[in-house]
Amino acid sequence: MDLGVRWKLHGDGKTPAPGAVVRPDERLSWPRTFGLGAQHVVAMFGASFVAPVLMGLDPNLAIMLSGVATAIFLLATRGKVPSYLGCSLSFVGVAATIRATGGDSATVTGAVFVVGAALFLAGLAVRRFGARVIHAAMPPVVTGAVVMLIGFNLAPVTASTYWPQDQWTALLVMLFTGLAVVGLRGFFSRIAIFLGLIFGYGISWLFDRLFGKIHSTAGGAEAVDHWRLDLSGVGKADWIGLPTFHAPSFEWSAVLVALPVLIALIAENAGHVKAVGEMTGESLDGKLGTAVAADGAASMLSTALGGPPNTTYSENIGVMAATRVYSTAAYWAAALFALLFGLCPKFGAIVAAIPGGVLGGITVILYGMIGLLGAQIWINAGVDLRNPLNLVPAAAGIIIGVGNVTLKFTDDFQLSGIALGTIVVITGYHALRAFAPAHMKEQEPLLDSGTSAYDSDGDGDDTAAKRGA
Repeated sequence: MDLGVRWKLHGDGKTPAPGAVVRPDERLSWPRTFGLGAQHVVAMFGASFVAPVLMGLDPNLAIMLSGVATAIFLLATRGKVPSYLGCSLSFVGVAATIRATGGDSATVTGAVFVVGAALFLAGLAVRRFGARVIHAAMPPVVTGAVVMLIGFNLAPVTASTYWPQDQWTALLVMLFTGLAVVGLRGFFSRIAIFLGLIFGYGISWLFDRLFGKIHSTAGGAEAVDHWRLDLSGVGKADWIGLPTFHAPSFEWSAVLVALPVLIALIAENAGHVKAVGEMTGESLDGKLGTAVAADGAASMLSTALGGPPNTTYSENIGVMAATRVYSTAAYWAAALFALLFGLCPKFGAIVAAIPGGVLGGITVILYGMIGLLGAQIWINAGVDLRNPLNLVPAAAGIIIGVGNVTLKFTDDFQLSGIALGTIVVITGYHALRAFAPAHMKEQEPLLDSGTSAYDSDGDGDDTAAKRGA
């Protein structure tokens, strides 16, 4: 069985020829391949650091399991889809909502485990029936609205939790990170979040030296005097050791809050597969279902051990575009580096010491970017918001999600925020469509501007499976 772990040497193994690319089944020399692997790890560091910290999970475990998830993904796709799987930011709002209602880390990972299982089943459905099964339930107007409300639902977390801890550091980090995203070029623009973290550490250390302790909240409800950057835990941490594992627990209320993120994950995977296919010049349409299912399986394994869910990372697409190297050998190297980092508790202690003000500055941009990805889905798909059939359910769902509107059924069960907003968008759209006049029901494109090819015949495994339907 071909597992995609054999690579041909590209040219002289040093650099791609002018106009050429290193294809997924090729590699450069092993020293260069491991160097590229390290580059991919750095590219995903920013988001993969921030996400588990914001979710209240062990960053060491998150990094280690991201390496495991990447290996699972590469094996499942048989080395055809170069990708790194890192901690998904789409679940940050879910984790905050679950914890706000009394849930703990086990409750968070249990809810997300169910989403991983649903994602796995969705991947199998795409393999069997093609992408139209996604489009039937989640047309672009629905997908875009759900992604948007997930991102914007996080605004109060930044405003009330992180920013007040050190508003001036937050402001400077926000400005620096924004400048890095826009002003830097190539690889460095892709690691702007990582650079923002480093800048934030430096500013926090400098302000501590210049102004002493700050009087503000520090993860608690009351303001206290504390250092902006507290590295005392780093010195106590071991150099080598296993991260902390825990089993998930399952509560239906938490699961209902988490399930809407399934839509965002499917959209992320579809966009990633299409983007990689366009860059490599090779149709990967038949791998969409496999990619979605592999992401779901990897997330199930990660959350079963107490880690966060995973998803494909756009940051690594930037690295491939800059280097013209799409070798999956580099991703195997990246997975190995991630495993090694995960076994270093001192590394995790440094991550856990990220000052609250630094997170405030980064999350202002990061959460807004997540929300605006929903608008990008609308633009790519040509969604017409002048059409009341699109406008009404999207408008209602977004306001419910962003405003955290609550619908109380009993003292023990209620729907609010992300869960309620998603239900309103999906059921509202399909219910209104049943009563809408014919001119409002014009056919819309699939998930994004490129996914229509997933329903045409091709050479991929998933397409073949669909033809056998």
